[in-house]
Amino acid sequence: MQLTTLLVPTYTQMLKTLAGWLKKAQAQLPETEAQALLSARLAPDMYPLSTQVRFACVQAREAMCRLRGEGFPPAINELLNEGRHAVKSPGSLAEAYARINETVAVLDSLAADALDVDGNKAIAHELPNGMVLDLTADQYARDWTLGQFYFHVMTAYSILRKEGINLGKADYVAHMLPYVRPETIPKG
Repeated sequence: MQLTTLLVPTYTQMLKTLAGWLKKAQAQLPETEAQALLSARLAPDMYPLSTQVRFACVQAREAMCRLRGEGFPPAINELLNEGRHAVKSPGSLAEAYARINETVAVLDSLAADALDVDGNKAIAHELPNGMVLDLTADQYARDWTLGQFYFHVMTAYSILRKEGINLGKADYVAHMLPYVRPETIPKG
């Protein structure tokens, strides 16, 4: 399976979309309130917005390493630690943008065939609680990394909506606008 053509554009588009949502939030709120969004959560037992941003970046970076059979660079552990400690130290919107931009730069630096691996390649994915998932590369891409990535992106979207940020479906699928037939765009 040619995972580069599936995963890299997906991660890149959605991370840029996530940055766009944060910019919309900044435009809609006074700066102190916009910064405070980073501590907002959907539920008391869930991580805040700042963690969702970081963990979306982790999922994209981690997938690149796992699929290529490489160890994790220090940046992944930094993101994980920042995310896990975000309740006490959420960081700033500038830092959130920086994490997104750094991740997009990593994705943009990949060769066109960087993730074109044998779909049956074995991947042992250890979870933080010690459980290990035995997956093929195809299963890992389809069933784990995309799902986890979208979980964090959609949780970020949901937190922003819950906090009153004016976002809608068009904000979620903004990357699809280039595919719209011009003559089908509603007038007015």
